[in-house]
Amino acid sequence: MPRHFLRFAAAMLAAAGLAGGVASVAQAQARPLNIEIDSSTRIQLRAPAGSVIVANPKIADVTVVDANTLFITGKGYGVTEIVAVDALGRPLFQSQVVVSAGSNGTVRVWRGAQATDMACGVSCSPSVRTPSAP
Repeated sequence: MPRHFLRFAAAMLAAAGLAGGVASVAQAQARPLNIEIDSSTRIQLRAPAGSVIVANPKIADVTVVDANTLFITGKGYGVTEIVAVDALGRPLFQSQVVVSAGSNGTVRVWRGAQATDMACGVSCSPSVRTPSAP
């Protein structure tokens, strides 16, 4: 077999292996990450992150504890995307994040077009969050 054909075959096998690794990251995180508002979840990365991108910081926030540990916090209702890449730009984490009310003891009170979120325990008090109109 010609030597250039062997190099080409080796390069194609290596590229297929790299593509399979990227596809497995995407497949592993194909389902959205659901977080309740004012709650957080820990994400452990398989390698150190070089950058973390939050598409809409009004919906979710990321705290970087160390190069391999992130905490995602739900800040506002909605859907956003969070991506963590290594120093070379390869994806380590990519997920759609859905922030919802969940069952955290909140009630929304409507007075005409004005909505107020109430945090409820033994009694209810207005939340510090101002809801947006539907």
